[in-house]
Amino acid sequence: MFNKEIYSSRRKQLKNLVGTGIVLLIGNEQSSMSFKDNWYPYRQDSSFLYFTGLDVPGLAAVIDIDKDKEVIFGEASGVEDIIWNGHNPSLQIMA
Repeated sequence: MFNKEIYSSRRKQLKNLVGTGIVLLIGNEQSSMSFKDNWYPYRQDSSFLYFTGLDVPGLAAVIDIDKDKEVIFGEASGVEDIIWNGHNPSLQIMA
């Protein structure tokens, strides 16, 4: 969405405000309407999107303020995901 420095700056400001410890940001999952494969339109959690810029279901982010380390967790796309959704960049590239 925006330049990656925007999100990095937002996380830096969050770390300065919190001071010490660990911050956990949890993104949204897809939500089904009437059965498991009939999805509502997806919308990422606003806080997660604000700090990471990642608009992908099933992600979580951990910010370790004391160690100055940021980690994104999620599942890698499999063959079925590529068949149904097309080729998307890997989580490592997006992060």
